[in-house]
Amino acid sequence: MHMQSINSHSIPLFSLVNYIPVAATVVTCFLSVILARATLRYAEATDKSLALAREEFEREWSPELHIKLERISAGEARIVVTNLAKISVLLQLVQLRKISHAAPFERCFLNDPLVGGMTWTQDIGKRLLLSTGPDFSGLIASSVTFYSSGRMFRTDWFRFYIEVSDGRIVRLNPTNVPARRVRVLENRKGPERRREFARDVTAAVALTKHAST
Repeated sequence: MHMQSINSHSIPLFSLVNYIPVAATVVTCFLSVILARATLRYAEATDKSLALAREEFEREWSPELHIKLERISAGEARIVVTNLAKISVLLQLVQLRKISHAAPFERCFLNDPLVGGMTWTQDIGKRLLLSTGPDFSGLIASSVTFYSSGRMFRTDWFRFYIEVSDGRIVRLNPTNVPARRVRVLENRKGPERRREFARDVTAAVALTKHAST
């Protein structure tokens, strides 16, 4: 009788020992799922942090120029180019054009460095008056081409309203700030590159004007 009682108790104990690996496997799978979800959340948080860091880096170190035309007197005006980024650039070309014309009326080739946070200025009153004539009122635009980090960039066209009366600059006010940032140009050098400067991005405007006529 005593032996039967021992055998009856040993059978459930043996079965319980057999279930231990199964229970351990279930617990391991459960912990693995928790660890995997935690890893995914950590990876998502890391990606967001990297994206924010990249955005901040690009905002601080990507080249960005602001152009301003200002009236100094009735016979003089000035162009002011401000480097809004931390990185330095090398100014190559300043262009001015009337909005109603496809080709620029003034191109000034440069080789001037512009440190981050600094400004570059040049008097352009005589050039403006020669281009507009003694009497003119309308929109003009300015764009700057420059080198930065071994690549060539060009700003969008900054627009200004100018009013000239009897050979005197009466008004010269900005009308908008371009929505687009600077864009990279093809990496070409020499005379071919300068001919491309002369054509500039106004080809698209010319095509639009031609299509409308």
